[in-house]
Amino acid sequence: MNAIDIVKACLAAIETRQTSKFSDSLTDDMVFDGPVPEPVGKREFVGLQTALVAAIPNWKFNATDFKMNGEQVTATFQITGTQTGELSLPMPGFPKFPASGKHVSLPKEAITITLKNGKISRMEAAKVPGGGVGGVLTQLGIPMPVM
Repeated sequence: MNAIDIVKACLAAIETRQTSKFSDSLTDDMVFDGPVPEPVGKREFVGLQTALVAAIPNWKFNATDFKMNGEQVTATFQITGTQTGELSLPMPGFPKFPASGKHVSLPKEAITITLKNGKISRMEAAKVPGGGVGGVLTQLGIPMPVM
């Protein structure tokens, strides 16, 4: 598998709620940066994605424009989905939010994904107004927790 295939397999595992397959595609020191208030590590990223996809089971990255340069992949995401499940983000003090039936459609976000030894070691998305986790919460009518 080349770097793009590895990234696509990871995204598909997230979208289909295959948590262990998704988690296994990340290095132990993986960092996720950009669409969250502060960079997070593997455990936090897996928890965040698992919670979002549980609440939004039709979560789609709608990834396009894949380009590979060695062990680095760039792409464009435009996340969409409908919250039909309870949202319970793994953050201290973050309350549970019941299913709202609201549809989210984030703006396009450029992302750079770096691999190390065939696993994703870093995901960094451009900060886009209305994008990221804050964009999802805003569209669902949920206030962003204070970090």
